[in-house]
Amino acid sequence: MQAFCIADEDTVRGFRLAGVPGEVVSTPREAAEALARARQLPDCGLLILTEQVCTGLGPELPALRLECNRPLIVEIPGPGGPMTAGGRLGLGRLMRSLLGTALEDEPR
Repeated sequence: MQAFCIADEDTVRGFRLAGVPGEVVSTPREAAEALARARQLPDCGLLILTEQVCTGLGPELPALRLECNRPLIVEIPGPGGPMTAGGRLGLGRLMRSLLGTALEDEPR
């Protein structure tokens, strides 16, 4: 079973370094098209989408989650995304807290 990431360029690059293929999107239309293509992959069991991508997909995403049991769709925080508001940690700071060290070029 394969995972696939649909997100911004930095997030997709990071997942590619971990061996997870992905597609860079920058508009809701691109996200919807990428999602349709990813769902057609025969071995795709996990879709990783950033919060911004999920927001751009609108009501299509909750409906898709209800109608399909595969692939599993996981929402992750993106760089500077809404999950960083309200005192939540951004992805870089979350990784620093988990790893105990700063990532390269990551603000402290």
